[in-house]
This record gives sequence, C-alpha cells and structure tokens, in this order.
Amino acid sequence: MLGVLEALAAFSNFIPSVKKPVRRPSLPTRLAWTSLIVILYLVMSEIPLLGVPVTGAQTSPTLASILLGMTTGSLMTLGIGPIVTAGIVLEVLVGGGLLKLDLTKPRDRRLFMGAQRTLALLFAAFEASMYALGCTFWVPALGGGITACPATPIQRVGVVIQLVLATLILLWFDELTRKGWGLGSALSLFIVANVAKGMFWEIGGPIPAPGTNGQQYYGVLAEAILNGNWAGVVLRKGLPDLVGLIMTFVIIAVLVYLQLMRVYIPIASPRMGTIRSRIPLQFLYVTNIPILFVAIFVADIQVFAGIAAALGGPANPIAQALHMLATYMTPPRGLLNVVSEPLRALTSTIAWITLSILFGFIWVEVAGLNPEKQAENIVKSGLQIPGIRRSPRLLAKVLEKYIYSLTLISSIIVGVIAVVADFFGAYGSGSGLVLSVGIVYNFYLTLAYERTLEMYPVLRRLVS
Repeated sequence: MLGVLEALAAFSNFIPSVKKPVRRPSLPTRLAWTSLIVILYLVMSEIPLLGVPVTGAQTSPTLASILLGMTTGSLMTLGIGPIVTAGIVLEVLVGGGLLKLDLTKPRDRRLFMGAQRTLALLFAAFEASMYALGCTFWVPALGGGITACPATPIQRVGVVIQLVLATLILLWFDELTRKGWGLGSALSLFIVANVAKGMFWEIGGPIPAPGTNGQQYYGVLAEAILNGNWAGVVLRKGLPDLVGLIMTFVIIAVLVYLQLMRVYIPIASPRMGTIRSRIPLQFLYVTNIPILFVAIFVADIQVFAGIAAALGGPANPIAQALHMLATYMTPPRGLLNVVSEPLRALTSTIAWITLSILFGFIWVEVAGLNPEKQAENIVKSGLQIPGIRRSPRLLAKVLEKYIYSLTLISSIIVGVIAVVADFFGAYGSGSGLVLSVGIVYNFYLTLAYERTLEMYPVLRRLVS
C-alpha cells in the first residue's frame, strides 16, 4: 500500500504546482489574492462546458451540489468533490493504520500531499468520464439542470479534458492560499461561498419554484413580497420557508456560542515554583471536521449513484441501492417533510451521529490531537499537571479523560445540530451551516493572527 502511495506522490512531481513566494506578501495583498480566488471560483461555476449547453431550469439543490460546489453543466460540474474525496480516502487509510505515515513529519506530509494531488486528478478523470458517457442519468441524481449531453466522441473527450483541467485549477487555487499567497484554505472558502450563494437564493431568489408551474417563487422573501403570500411562506414543503429562516439565525447563534466555549486543564511549571496556569481545550474539540467528512461521504454516495446510473441505466440494482442509501442517509429538509418521512428522519439521524463519532475519533488520531501527542507536547514545553510526574505515559492517561470525552461529546453535538437544522429547513443545509460557521471562525482567528504579526515586526521575526 505504501508503494502505491509513493508512486502517486512521485507522479505528482510531473503535475505543475504553485511555488511559495520568495518574500511573504503583505496582509492586504494576501487578502486580495484570497478574494480573487473565491471570485474566480464563482465565475467558473457559471461558465458552461463547451459542448454541453444547459437548456432547462435548475432543480432543488442536493447535499452534493451544496457542499461539493457542483454546478451541473458548468466547469464546476465536479466541484471540489474529487479533491476532498481523495483527501478523505487517504485520511481514513492513515487513521485506520493501513498507511504507516506520521503527518507531523515533513517527509510523510509531502508524501501525503503529493499522493492526494494525483489521486484527486484520477478521481476527476473517472467522474468526468462517467458524466460524459451518461449525463442523462447523472444530472437528475445530483439535482442539476436539464442538460443536453455531449453527442459525439470528440465532445465527450472535450468534456473530460475541461473537467480535469478545472479540478487542476482548483488545486492551484488551494495551493495559492496554503503556500502563503493567500489566507486559510481555498477549498474551505469555496464551501462557505457556495453555502452563502445557496442562502441568497433561498432568501430572495426570484426564480420559479420547481414543480409549481411558475406560480410560486423559490426565495421566501420573493414569494412573500412579489406574490403577497405572507401566510403561505410560514411552512412550505420542499421549499424555503419562514421557519427555516428563523432556525438559520438560531443555529448560527448556537454554533458561535459553542465555538467560544473552552474546557481548562490545570498545569504548572517546575521552573517557576508554585505558579500555575491552565491550558484551554476547545469544547467543540473536533470542530467541524466530522460533519465535513460525513457530509462529503453522503454527497459522494449521491455522486456514485449518478455514476452507476450512467454506466448501467437508472434501473440497475447498484444504482437503485446507492440512490436508496443516499436518500435514507440524507435528512429530510423542512418540518412537513419530516412528518411525511419519519423513517428517513430516524435513519438519517442515526447515520449522521454514528458517522460523526467515527470520523471524529479518526480525525483526533490522524491530526495529532490524541492524548499521547498532547502529553508529549506538554512535556516538551516544560510543563506538567499538578500531582502528576512529568511522564508522557502518565500525562496521556490523565488527558484521555478530557480529550476522548470532548471528542465524543463534540462529535455528537455537531451531528445533532446538523440534522436538527435540516429538520427545521435551515438555509444552506444543516451541515453547510456547521461547516461555514467553523470555517469563518477559523478564518477570523487566522486573520487576527496575521494582523498581529503585521503590527509587530519583531514578533513576526520570532515566529518565522
């Protein structure tokens, strides 16, 4: 398995990549690059594929289209799906011990990132081929518009090339931000941009609602103002409503509050006598990572359901099984849908909470947030927990009570919030809100940190 990973990483050397800046750009310059990257991503999502014109109206978005940034028939037909899927596959392999890598070591980290780039392009080529061969069945599975499929072999090859190149451009965008030209992670910002775009259409989208013969508007404010239907927007089945709008603000407030909560561990420094302090651990210890993995896992099932339908038609058993699995793992959106589909509400709740816990513990181990690694960091810092000898093994035993408890609790909380938000029809989807609030909060912390370094050049030289 490691040999395959090394081969993928070696091939990535032939893929053009972004170089680190020789001199660190100023903060305004980095913000400008970041803004430009997000704008270019949104522009790419509106550029139609050559040979595949979109001829019909957009249907209701699915989890795949929201979180993977997929706009069917455009350069973003695959969105960030191939990139994040490649990352999840490798993360699970490392977390499961099938790949013996220590991602805290520079060499292993380079090996991981190189293999991820190659694997992302391979996924892109495979998914693009399936789309080009059977977009008649692919499109409905992803909630896309009615798209005229490429008719000739040359058009199909052209579509595959366009989509693979689009994925490569997204890789470059992400490298630009990660390597110092911008701020944060471009892929995370793409998720926020896509969720924000979806919320904009759900709030005020003056477009005909699917299945209403143009008699209703999709956006809740457009329906209330343009049609004068203020009472009718309180609850709507399958469409944005007032309950969902209120719940959106409630969920955002709850998530911001939870992001600010901390659990403190008492520590002491033998070199400073009796002086004691506390190490803060974030209450949402796993932040939004479990929901990111769960949402993309479910979204990928929707994608592969479209691929299976493209290969063997919508009636083949594999396509039907994947479609049913994706349906019962996706929470119904809106109270009226929850009442009409109680079994789906139950199965999706169980699936999301279970997978959230699973991915939460995997992430803690893979990201070096486990008790052993944290105990090692405490010892290296010259600190200790009062009453406990400065032994990494003993410290890890004490930290297990905090870290594993926080991992379990925070994984359950973010899973429940994501599902409940969908049940009430929160805009941008429950998982989209959980991810967006976490991403925006982390971006704010990064921005504040970079701003501090800009204001104090001496501190910047110390940390660089």
